[in-house]
Amino acid sequence: MEGATPARLYATLVGGVLVIAGIAGFFYTSSFGSPGQVDDLFGIFAVNGWHNIVHILTGATGLLVAGYAARQYALWLGIAFIAIALWGFILGGGQSILGLIPVSTGDNLLHLALGLLGTGAAMATPIDGAREPAPA
Repeated sequence: MEGATPARLYATLVGGVLVIAGIAGFFYTSSFGSPGQVDDLFGIFAVNGWHNIVHILTGATGLLVAGYAARQYALWLGIAFIAIALWGFILGGGQSILGLIPVSTGDNLLHLALGLLGTGAAMATPIDGAREPAPA
């Protein structure tokens, strides 16, 4: 089990926020489709049922692995969020990724920020084998 590290903090906080955002998104729209009924969560983030499910699953994964694989979670989710942000910026606001996940400028900026924070947290966390043993 990992001690308190930047990656563990990221996995716990971002994981929790993603689960809450995914649940809150269902209060705005629970439509599934291509991309289904899209609504703006908090007036900023384009969401639909698929977007909400993705947030709940990625957030729950972070909460699940925070104690033993936080560095890997922060690194891979960070890389994925950066790629999704770039993909969203290329598509432009009001479009959808893979015809299912709606994106807006707010989504793209949030994904970019979470991606940079995730990769930063992973790099700031020592690899398990590189840690020095705790003094007795």
